[in-house]
Amino acid sequence: MIGFQTDKKEERRLIREDLRNIAIIAHVDHGKTTLVNEMLKQGGAFRENQVVEDRVMDSNALERERGITILAKNTAAYYNGVKINIVDTPGHADFGGEVERVLKMVNGVVLLVDAFEGPMPQTRFVLQKSLELGHKVIVVVNKVDRPDARPAEIEDEVLELFMELNATDEQLDSPFVYCSGRDGTASFDPYHQTSDLKPLFDTILKHIPAPEGEADGPFQMLVSSIDYNDYVGRIAIGRIERGTISQNQEVMICDYHNPDTRYKGKAVNIYQIEGLKRVPATEAKMGDIVCISGIENVTIGETLTAVDCVEPIPFVKISEPTVEMTFSVNDSPFAGREGKFVTSRHLRDRLFRELLKDVSLRVSETDSTDSFTVAGRGEMHLSILIETMRREGYEFQVSTPRVLYKEIDGVRCEPMERLLVDVPADCVGSVMEKMGTRKAELQKMEPQGTRTQLEFIIPSRGLFGYRNEFLTDTRGEGIMNTLFEGYEPYKGEIAKRSQGSLIAFESGESVTYGLYNAQERGILFIPAGVQVYEGMIVGSNPKGDDMAVNVCKRKHITNMRASGSDEALRLVPYKRMSLEESLEFIADDELVEVTPKSIRLRKRILDNSQRLKAASRK
Repeated sequence: MIGFQTDKKEERRLIREDLRNIAIIAHVDHGKTTLVNEMLKQGGAFRENQVVEDRVMDSNALERERGITILAKNTAAYYNGVKINIVDTPGHADFGGEVERVLKMVNGVVLLVDAFEGPMPQTRFVLQKSLELGHKVIVVVNKVDRPDARPAEIEDEVLELFMELNATDEQLDSPFVYCSGRDGTASFDPYHQTSDLKPLFDTILKHIPAPEGEADGPFQMLVSSIDYNDYVGRIAIGRIERGTISQNQEVMICDYHNPDTRYKGKAVNIYQIEGLKRVPATEAKMGDIVCISGIENVTIGETLTAVDCVEPIPFVKISEPTVEMTFSVNDSPFAGREGKFVTSRHLRDRLFRELLKDVSLRVSETDSTDSFTVAGRGEMHLSILIETMRREGYEFQVSTPRVLYKEIDGVRCEPMERLLVDVPADCVGSVMEKMGTRKAELQKMEPQGTRTQLEFIIPSRGLFGYRNEFLTDTRGEGIMNTLFEGYEPYKGEIAKRSQGSLIAFESGESVTYGLYNAQERGILFIPAGVQVYEGMIVGSNPKGDDMAVNVCKRKHITNMRASGSDEALRLVPYKRMSLEESLEFIADDELVEVTPKSIRLRKRILDNSQRLKAASRK
């Protein structure tokens, strides 16, 4: 159904009753990708006999491994003849740049909340952006089939959150739907589920407004996302705000925030989204979310318009990066052994190519041609980039993360995070002690059965290296989530890490005898039979001082035999360091060497004597 209405200027405005554009927003692991899976199945996106993977929207290998959504993705389902364009958004605040821009493409949002956990910090982050844009909201309480579900309390918590975020009266009247994404069921009663998602689909059609705009006006579309394809180059993705576009039509590209940007291009190919596929189309109308290829230099935030009516659309301001790292060419003794792309040219091209897709990333040149400063929204944001590049065959090294300070009214300010932790009640003391040393301020403390929820405001730098300590202090049972809070005056020095490094004294191959003697000094990061070089970090020292150990030391052979000398030496199992753990562990004078096959930790100055001289000069 397509309806028309005429205003005083006799302009024909189109209401696309055959279309709805929605985004699904939620905190990490609240089940939005699983729910989208079921919506696609019941919306006819797959054949009846088609084998469908779980979390089919998480197409990226990293997303499937970690169970999180990193990139916002578009898909579409059909219900009662209405096409529902669905955007599955990331839940981590580190990928907030993805969320902010895709909200411009939709007319409403489905807010997904876990039936036990309730609204979490990153739920607040995305919901606030949606309310500011005036979007209609449908609240879906998911996982109502959990034995510990508490839907009535969750409803109150959601309404409290709406009031905290200054929602309008209309937004406060948002409908509630109770779902089990895993089972593909929904209802308006949390205790009695139907057999399908019909109540959710009906609510979307009834509550989310249909796209509305000038049907015959000059073409206008904001580029909200960019994809890249080796065959067709850049692909601009966005919602058509006004008019119609046809294949091979000439368009003008302009930028609201940069009036000097103005050049012509051609929409060589137009794709509509059907299920998980992009289907070629000859034209698209107002309200459609489309992918357009053929415009070489188009980027996120630019507007495509008709040639004779150049009117750029304001672009949502992306939150600034808060953390930076230095990416540099690998110069260790093992450089070039494992990577496919190892030169500064390769590294530079790859980092600047990432800017085309990631609007919340910043890359800048340094005084050295071999190093680049990369700034992002958090440690996870940057670690995902590092892991992605590593899998593509890049070899490089990165520094420890550093926070970005700002000068506000002549005062040096630093980024602050709102930290929400959920821990067993008997672990509260150890968490509070660590928070105190990291300049955190307690905001709230709520007991919940055998567990306690704590809320802190903490400097971003106070969280560096804390995640592993937190898991140890809470015996692996603690849950921690963070949300960027803003900038506050500098809080003072925070004590450096409590651990020191065990550093390889010489190059060679690690042997059992050398490791057996070194393990008395701390926890080892490598097993026997591994090639090491002088200055490489092979373990951690709990006493806090760096210490050189010889893991290549062999037992001297003699012609004398002593009682017990031939017994097998027993090694304590070594700790295999992940990329995140490595980034959290390293100090300012250390680097992480990243290759497709290995992650190594090393000192900036490899030579032991030179390193000691440099330390004495400080």
